Amino acid sequence: MTTRRKFITQTALAAGSFPFILKVTADQKINNFPLVISTWDAGLRANAKAWELLKNGKSALDAVEQGVMITESEINCCVGLSGNPDRDGIVTLDASIMNHLGDCGSVAALEQIEHPISVARAVMEKSPHVMLVGQGAQQFALANGFELKPKKLSPDAEKNYKEWLKKSQYKPMINIENIGNKTNAPNKLENGQFNHDTIALLALDNIQNLSGSCTTSGMGFKYRGRVGDSPIIGAGMYVDNEVGAAAATGHGEEVIRIAGSHLVVELMRLGKSPKAACKAAIERAIKLRGDKLKDKQIAFIAVNKQGEAAGYALQKGFSYALYSEKHNNELIAADWLMG
Repeated sequence: MTTRRKFITQTALAAGSFPFILKVTADQKINNFPLVISTWDAGLRANAKAWELLKNGKSALDAVEQGVMITESEINCCVGLSGNPDRDGIVTLDASIMNHLGDCGSVAALEQIEHPISVARAVMEKSPHVMLVGQGAQQFALANGFELKPKKLSPDAEKNYKEWLKKSQYKPMINIENIGNKTNAPNKLENGQFNHDTIALLALDNIQNLSGSCTTSGMGFKYRGRVGDSPIIGAGMYVDNEVGAAAATGHGEEVIRIAGSHLVVELMRLGKSPKAACKAAIERAIKLRGDKLKDKQIAFIAVNKQGEAAGYALQKGFSYALYSEKHNNELIAADWLMG
């Protein structure tokens, strides 16, 4: 017969077993932070800025914002105002940001603002909302001190758009990089065209708090008004400070279908490593979509609370940048399932 005291003791032991396992894991990985992980070779420059902030005691939130601001301002990258336009010749930007408290903000279809990630942070901190879109997002940005930039395509984007107009076919290419030398991978295809348009960055700071960001110019020559996964909390990026954080790149519609980044975090909650969780999320997408993914890319990066970080992709050619005391801003070729 189980007494009340014995029942309480057994229940307490059972409830305490899982946190105890997590604590053992945490102790084993205690030196793996601060840490920064981001997508593609553009992440090397973004990581350098984020790492500088973390080493000077700044928060993960500051690091993920200011890190991707570097990419948003680059002329030679299809993120930000230099990115490829939609089918009407207009560049529209999406971004999201999330901190360790579950606070988050995002913008979608934003025009003529250089740093959509900073507008997303302002939405998080200065509005009662999570997402603002289109003209409303632009009005909010201007009301909060952001500058309106000229509506003019960058030279590369203008060239790409004129070439696209010859056939006006919407056929997104598989997002890949010719990784080659892992520390100096090119960001263009052989014909000089960029074929990915997103950067996502996750950071674990000195006090073991997580934050994440994601910013994009979206798929080139998309339908007017198209929004992908990047500004959608739980799809393009997600943070749970008890478990870890994840972010996505690739074909946004496919990431949205599985709530990809949230799925990766939940798989880590169930005990999977970041790499195994990313792989399992991609397997989920394959199970759902099958052959419809043969010409598409999905890739994830993830970091857990203890400072383990990794990435995984559907197709060959995805790379991620990793910066920690053990990884000196290395560009790493991710494993993949197809291709």
